[in-house]
Amino acid sequence: MKDEAKDIATQPTEAQAGPDGEAATKALEIKPPAKKKRVRSSKARGPDANAGLEARIGYSFADPNLLMQGITHVSALKSGRKRGDSYQRLEFLGDHVLGLVVSDMLYHAFPNADEGEMSKRLAELVRKESCADVAKSLGLLDDIKLGSVGPSADARLRKSVLGDICEAVIGAVFLDGGYAAAADFVKRNWTERMHKPRRPLRDPKTVLQEWAQGKGLPTPVYREVERTGPHHDPQFRVAVDLPGLAPAEGIGGSKRAAEKVAASVMIEREGVGGGNDG
Repeated sequence: MKDEAKDIATQPTEAQAGPDGEAATKALEIKPPAKKKRVRSSKARGPDANAGLEARIGYSFADPNLLMQGITHVSALKSGRKRGDSYQRLEFLGDHVLGLVVSDMLYHAFPNADEGEMSKRLAELVRKESCADVAKSLGLLDDIKLGSVGPSADARLRKSVLGDICEAVIGAVFLDGGYAAAADFVKRNWTERMHKPRRPLRDPKTVLQEWAQGKGLPTPVYREVERTGPHHDPQFRVAVDLPGLAPAEGIGGSKRAAEKVAASVMIEREGVGGGNDG
């Protein structure tokens, strides 16, 4: 009986040694906890994170950090970082690169223009408003990185620095790809603008007054010569006088409009640059 009991007692051990026992042993093994799948943050920037922005700019950066710096406002910098990590230094560089490229474009596009004419065209093409227009056309407004400045201030700040951001992007392209890459960017975005009729830049009355002061003359005097037409739709004829010069006249639907026309007439006649009819 003892031997049978012994045999019975040893049966579980023998069962564990067999195939069924091996399965049972594996079933009892402690499995390590399953690894959680990593969820990639939407803020993480992969190699293609800037692909859309680069596509709009028309240039692929070897160093994407330059592009990020070019669209980063000072307010977005973390404490301890220098202002130089924002767009400002790149803006300085891009401003001068833009001026050089556009000057070269004007020199070849207008072979009969003198230095004064090219200077006027250059001033118009590289001014902040023109750069802001280019930035808008490229959709850069929403790419600008700002700190926490509040919704209303955010919108104002984006618009106010838009031209600067455009110049900073030019600077970033120049540093990353050299003059040829920067020139390609400028030519793509400025050639059509360069060939549009030149937009007057300043109020002709202001231009005439500054010119007169530069000549040692008094402030121009405007006088109403004639008023015609019905009360609801009058026409004014105004003359502008400066000592030693023949009066110049202009007609407009208001005195101010007529004065501006008169100033423009004198500007054109005396060869003064920079006026407009706006």
